Amino acid sequence: MADRHPSLRAYLAGALVARTGDDMAGPALLLAALARTGSATGASSLLAAVTVSAAVGGPVLGALLDRAARPGRLLAGALLLYAAGLAVILGGLGRVPFAVTLLVGVVAGLLGPALSGGWTAQLPRVVPGERLPRANALDAMTFGVAGLAGPALAGGVAEASGASTAVVVAAVLIAAAAPAAWRLPAPAGPVATPAESVATARPAPMTGLVASGVRAVLGSPPLARATLTSVLSCAAQGLMITRLPLLGERALGGAGFGAALLSGAALSALAANAILARHPRAVAPDTVLWAAPLLQAAALALAATGRPVALVVAVMAVGVAEGPQLTALFAVRHREAPDRLRSQVFTTGASLKITGFAMGAAAAGPLAGWSLPGALLVAAGTAALATPAFFAVRTADRPARPARPVPRA
Repeated sequence: MADRHPSLRAYLAGALVARTGDDMAGPALLLAALARTGSATGASSLLAAVTVSAAVGGPVLGALLDRAARPGRLLAGALLLYAAGLAVILGGLGRVPFAVTLLVGVVAGLLGPALSGGWTAQLPRVVPGERLPRANALDAMTFGVAGLAGPALAGGVAEASGASTAVVVAAVLIAAAAPAAWRLPAPAGPVATPAESVATARPAPMTGLVASGVRAVLGSPPLARATLTSVLSCAAQGLMITRLPLLGERALGGAGFGAALLSGAALSALAANAILARHPRAVAPDTVLWAAPLLQAAALALAATGRPVALVVAVMAVGVAEGPQLTALFAVRHREAPDRLRSQVFTTGASLKITGFAMGAAAAGPLAGWSLPGALLVAAGTAALATPAFFAVRTADRPARPARPVPRA
């Protein structure tokens, strides 16, 4: 069957192209909206509309993917519609009422989770079970590469050819991944309804499917604590990342150095995941999930000192924590998610992480107005809470679930 389905290399290439386009789209939209409307508030509102709706659309998209006989084809359609939405947003900027453009952004953003959780949920169908840990680490690395390359491409293309061209390039990259998504393998068995009843052939209501995905995340202690830990870590990231320009200005002499700090974090996360990909079983993923936030918290506390060298070291350490934590999160989801709800578990988890990041980013402004070091210490405290939260979700009284064979591609 290997000749009928895409290899891991094709899967990773498609994921990398799509995620690079997605990470490029945010800064490009921000620059294009600012250039065409002249309103910084409007540009930020557009980016927020796309981001927040992604948090809402994740569970629904996951339910549709789990319900589909060929989820790869649905994923390809979502990518094409997302790319088309970016093009429509660009065409409407400065030409139609801004409220209409915001509405298009909300609709397009609903499909955003297709590039993250929706894609990663298909990985066990591409590689055999014994290769899944390494493939999982490589998949997580695509997020790091995209996070590094996407904003850089957006800035470079916008500088060379204009912000509108940067949005077009982002849309083209996302659409270019559709053929790889289209060829993703189908589920090994029949698609089941939440009740898994063969006698009742009527499809389950969409509300029931979405609720079953949420119950799968919250009802499984390993999934619940992994999700809670990742949400708190993302809230800490939102607190830190939105303050990087101000940190760069105060500690390094220029706000532009904030972007360089973010690139440094992405590089260190990428390097940490590269090591993990070579030794995928060196540390248990559950251990990484509770240990990484401690490193993140210590790094953020170090950044609060405001010293230039300490700030650079701290941001690099944050990347070292975030990269393996993402890999560990994927590993736990692959291990614990029921096959019939796999996409919902991934997209629901991604939606909750987006919500956590948005809440952290929203709180960063008022906190930084009060005290920038204070904001970083709050971020450190938020990250540190992830570890006791991990252990607060008990699993001792839960019987060990039998090993479930991972479907082969």
